Amino acid sequence: MDAASNNSVEDIRNIKEKINFLPTLAKYRVYIIDEVHMLSTGAFNALLKTLEEPPEHVKFILATTEPQKLLATILSRCQRFDFKKISNEDLIKRMEVICKESNIQVTEPALNLIATLSEGAARDALSILERCLQDGETNIDENKVKDLVGIPKFVYVHNIIKGIIDKDIEASIKAMNDVLNEGKDLGNFLWEMIKHTKDILMYKVSKIADIYSEDEIKQIEKTAEKVSKEELINIIYKLSELDNKMKWSTQKTIIFETEIIKLCMKEDIKGLEERIERLEKTILERGVVKEQTISKVERPRYEMQKNNTYTEPKKEEKKIEIKQEEAKIKVEPQEKLVKGNIITNWPNVLTDLKKQGKVILYANLVNTEAVEENDMTVGIRFHSGLNSFRKELLQRPENMSVLTKEISIVCGKPMQVKLEDAAGEKQTVTPAKENVIKQEEEKKEEDILETLDIPINFIEE
Repeated sequence: MDAASNNSVEDIRNIKEKINFLPTLAKYRVYIIDEVHMLSTGAFNALLKTLEEPPEHVKFILATTEPQKLLATILSRCQRFDFKKISNEDLIKRMEVICKESNIQVTEPALNLIATLSEGAARDALSILERCLQDGETNIDENKVKDLVGIPKFVYVHNIIKGIIDKDIEASIKAMNDVLNEGKDLGNFLWEMIKHTKDILMYKVSKIADIYSEDEIKQIEKTAEKVSKEELINIIYKLSELDNKMKWSTQKTIIFETEIIKLCMKEDIKGLEERIERLEKTILERGVVKEQTISKVERPRYEMQKNNTYTEPKKEEKKIEIKQEEAKIKVEPQEKLVKGNIITNWPNVLTDLKKQGKVILYANLVNTEAVEENDMTVGIRFHSGLNSFRKELLQRPENMSVLTKEISIVCGKPMQVKLEDAAGEKQTVTPAKENVIKQEEEKKEEDILETLDIPINFIEE
């Protein structure tokens, strides 16, 4: 019985009515219930008593790919047999026998690719092999298998990743145009780019590349020699961010082209200097700068800062001359950052969000506080309440990514972000502190109005 389409209590009752009849030919009556996890709770309960005390002439075989969905009472009454994946070597041997008996000419790279794509399932391997013969041709090579399963040509994917690594915008644009001209789905192609970058990383680490031919492995090896593991991980991270952006955009092609070109561009020196300046300011406030990590240009300023003889120059006269290779400053979180587990730099983070143009994100985080709950998690507390609209907005992947990045910079280590509704918490606030909080809220409201430049009414409930 197929439980995917026969999953009601009535279907189980029909079986229970028949199991009392003795077998006429064989020793046992065997009932095989496929996709058993699809049975309803009522059907499981109807079957439970029969499984607990079945007749001697009846055997039940419950087949499923998701045993975690079965009730514990069902699992406790069964013997469990887990089928493991078949190795690629055994799959290839079996397909060689089938191809020889059927007079099918198949190349070794094609068999390797089919075995890898089947992921240890003999049925999937034979299904792919059978589909390769639908056009009547008995010769199967690697390219035919790739066309059948929809894998883009190696040259397209590899050239665009190679262009990103080499910072070659022209080569990446050419590879992009080739893909777009063939009408490939951008979502699938982006997934192949992420997977191919992962394959280059795995080859660099372990020299493993199962689904590639010898010529392709040579090209992967040359590319892997020119890039570090950290850069490959960063590319995977950026491409994953691009995937999230494309899901929310109606102009997927424009977003795709723009982001790929941005990945090919060398890091903007001006943007780098701004980031370094912001990091230095945070580090000097904490007083945790390691002396050996200070560049030669910044050494005099650091010495004066340590001796309390440093005076900050006027904004228009301040000059920073830090080279890219000298800008590696190590940050370590210290107790000075946290005051009673409350991150005191949180208002600065909100100000940075507004400067970056994240006005909606900034507006929804006004009047919140950030608390470092443990070594891995920072909770953002909404004392005025966290409604469903605000929660859904902030939990969008692009917004949560920005928050995680900014908080990790402040804490000096990777952190997770959790949204907390703290409307019911009791807080002790003195009249003086209440007046200060009120002034700060009014100032933030004025900043929001000035930034958005549209009429807004604040309604207190």
